Amino acid sequence: MLPLSGNMSIMPESSNLNVPRLVIGAPQGRSGKTTFTLGLLRAFARQGLEVQPFKKGPDYIDTSWHSVAAGNTSRNLDAYFMNRQELCQSVLNHSKDKKLTIIEGAMGLYDGSDLKGSSSTAEIAKITRSPVLLVVDATRMTRSIAAMVMGYQHFDPEVQIVGVVLNKVAQNRHEKVAREAIEEFCKIPVVGAIPKDVNLTIPDRHLGLVTSGEINETDKLLDYFADVIADHVDLKLILELAQSAPELPYISEKSSFNCNVFKTKGIAPKIGVIRDAAFSFYYPENLEALQHLGANLVPIKALADDKLPDDLDGLYIGGGFPEIFAAELEKSRTIREEIRSYGEKGLPIYAECGGLMFLGRTIRTAAQTYEMVGLLPFDTQMEAKPQGHGYTLMQANEVQSWFAKNTEIKGHEFHNSRIINLPSDIKFGLLVKRGHGIDGQHDGICYKNVFASYNHLHALGCPVWAERMVHLAAQYNQTKWASIEKVAGQN
Repeated sequence: MLPLSGNMSIMPESSNLNVPRLVIGAPQGRSGKTTFTLGLLRAFARQGLEVQPFKKGPDYIDTSWHSVAAGNTSRNLDAYFMNRQELCQSVLNHSKDKKLTIIEGAMGLYDGSDLKGSSSTAEIAKITRSPVLLVVDATRMTRSIAAMVMGYQHFDPEVQIVGVVLNKVAQNRHEKVAREAIEEFCKIPVVGAIPKDVNLTIPDRHLGLVTSGEINETDKLLDYFADVIADHVDLKLILELAQSAPELPYISEKSSFNCNVFKTKGIAPKIGVIRDAAFSFYYPENLEALQHLGANLVPIKALADDKLPDDLDGLYIGGGFPEIFAAELEKSRTIREEIRSYGEKGLPIYAECGGLMFLGRTIRTAAQTYEMVGLLPFDTQMEAKPQGHGYTLMQANEVQSWFAKNTEIKGHEFHNSRIINLPSDIKFGLLVKRGHGIDGQHDGICYKNVFASYNHLHALGCPVWAERMVHLAAQYNQTKWASIEKVAGQN
């Protein structure tokens, strides 16, 4: 049984905390965690098993693939944004009606943001008391794998490694020696041995894996992964290991998000969400938070729609790859002109990363310059290397109207672009305390009711964002209708 970690207590017996679950970890990145996880999710889904996927960290792309593979929306678990209760509650809330929960880790098992391993996959495993299945790249190793696994077993006694998956196995003898060594010296089973296969990959790009929506034959690829996993991995044993997980812990801390603290006074503001292949980076919790607070979310496709929906009270533009779809976005002239017009009239617009880039004048790639919305006075220059990467900590100032002054906002950034040609009088709403932001010191460009930044935030880590977004939208709704009634009265 896994030991409790931190200030935890078990919930009353009436609460069902029995969630079969496993964390998929690895000694290092590029060991094959994601392709193994995707194949595992699809293999179980094809058996009719309801599986709930999670991803450790702020990753948007892996979760999109998880969701397609499992047929259930994948969620993020991140100890930087979320407290212990929120992490465990998220697992419980989304897993309680499922037969199995799979949590894919990130990087190496113990890799975190500091010497203590904060925000690591191991920390998530400890907080949620989840057993770990270790995926090991077996290239050019046999007996030495046992020594590696033993090191991972003993590095932190609170982390329970319950099995190993050998990846990139060369031949039968390679598998036999490695399997025997692990099971003899580590006393845990090898649940599978996956052969070397160049087709067990997903195309890469500068931000990692491509989104699932960009590959026309996504299901075919996922089915191939599942076929390989089903042939070379003991699915029954994996399910048994997951079922051996102890009860989830209950932590008596208050959640930072309470959807009942804010009231919209009967108004259901209409907030547009631009969501398509160009803008696909949204945490489900962010959208759900807006809905819980009374907003009516309206989907918008910048790449396909002829115009914006009527009577919008707010607009949310998430991250993505606008530079990849810049030519198509440039052709969406009506949408771009309407966004600029609405922004000038005071429509509340919140934009993150790709959304920030879209609101500028142009996006400049190595090959060409493309016209964008032009609501904000800058251009975006694409670069070959990341310009900002990792967790962020921002402090709000009095210039912006989206957060109380001095509010500290935890987030993350990962962008290969930089903002250029900014006027000297531009207003920034955030001071960068950790990260890069727009210029190394500031983030959050403010203009009228527009707030646009490189910083991605999570509603559980910053619940006031959703409250403010809905409040500004409701306020705009009232102002809009008051103006209409005034004009009607004059006529």
